[in-house]
Amino acid sequence: MALTSTRYVSLLGLGFGDCGKGRFTDFLCDAWGAHTVVRFNGGAQAGHNVVLADGRHHTFSQFGAGSFHAGVATVLASPVVVHPTALRVEAEVLQRAGVPDAFARLFVDARCRVTTPFHQAAGRLREWSRGAAAHGSCGVGVGETVRQALAAPETTLHYGDLAHPARTLDKLEALRLALHREFANVGPSSADAAQELSVLADASLAPRWLDAVQPCLRQSPPASADVIGERLALQGTVLFEGAQGVLLDEWRGFHPHTTWSTVSTAAVEAVLRDAGIAAPVQHLGVLRSHLTRHGTGPLPTHDRTLDARLAEPHNADEGWQGAFRRGHPDAVLLRYALAAAGPLDGLLASHLDAVAHADLRWCTGYRDADGHTLSSLSLSDAPDLDHQHALTRLLEGVQPLYDPHPVASAPEWVQRVEALSGLPVHFGAFGPVREAVRARDLLI
Repeated sequence: MALTSTRYVSLLGLGFGDCGKGRFTDFLCDAWGAHTVVRFNGGAQAGHNVVLADGRHHTFSQFGAGSFHAGVATVLASPVVVHPTALRVEAEVLQRAGVPDAFARLFVDARCRVTTPFHQAAGRLREWSRGAAAHGSCGVGVGETVRQALAAPETTLHYGDLAHPARTLDKLEALRLALHREFANVGPSSADAAQELSVLADASLAPRWLDAVQPCLRQSPPASADVIGERLALQGTVLFEGAQGVLLDEWRGFHPHTTWSTVSTAAVEAVLRDAGIAAPVQHLGVLRSHLTRHGTGPLPTHDRTLDARLAEPHNADEGWQGAFRRGHPDAVLLRYALAAAGPLDGLLASHLDAVAHADLRWCTGYRDADGHTLSSLSLSDAPDLDHQHALTRLLEGVQPLYDPHPVASAPEWVQRVEALSGLPVHFGAFGPVREAVRARDLLI
């Protein structure tokens, strides 16, 4: 293990996502002069919004949310699931937003698993087949890619494979045939489903898809573990930008309404160790002033009256996940998220400007179906999906218990969160741009 004086900082979401990780990644790249942003989990289902003071906006999916800063690199570490054609689309959008060299600043670990059109089609068909029991998929194939890698690791397509066309085509055809057989007896329930089934039936698609990903390989060839390690060891600051939030974690979230991705301090440190670097990491939890959830799954403090008070310019109700829901701040879920994420060194809080006008109420506990009062949720000693499913059923039946008075101000909100967590809120955002971020001495 190499020792280094480089500063490593992680940003870990403490909600269901959409908590401001992109905003704070962009802000800290500026404030702390970070040279690299590492994506260490998730894949193309991430959507981190960054808005600049001049009006430019981008929803970062696979490129790091520090990309508006010249010279800041993105590393897609090996746990990340890469969607190459979506990378091309995102690079083109970034170019129109004034970032012409996103690919030139991208390092993709050769071991990253790759999402193909076959994964995307199968994931969509699987979600449709669940009907009212849908999990809340984003529809981009990340979960299906992980599922297939676990079920048939010998056929898993990695980013490094893409440089070897014959090997790639063999894996693609094996994958396509396996999925085609699996869904052979599924009747198309809609025109969209028929389209996805036709993808699995199309033997000509693999070579055309491989041609389409060649620009990715030319501009960002597969990087070895040594190259990734050298990048992460450069002097300066490296930010680890988490995808999703810990309440959606594959092992700690509320099964089955989760994503196949790990959100924890341990996941960050594993990537650093894999790069051959022994160094401490400053772990920061990121949360909104209120809870949000996109799509299905429990949200005990969901309150439809908040829709009109809390504008959401970058999260719509359309698309794969469905409705975007808003809820009041929830001490029970925050306690659980803090325990599940791992030891943190501080917090970052977004949407503090909403506190003054939204009449947010502080949820202190729940009343369950048997009339018992709960102030916390149990964390299993080891990953246990049965335990997580039991928590889901519990949350679906509880009634939130609120303080009688709304949270009056951002300082009050900060003081409550700091008292509950025992952690300082280092920075708080009062708007979408980096200039609206305030340091702690201006928060309380």
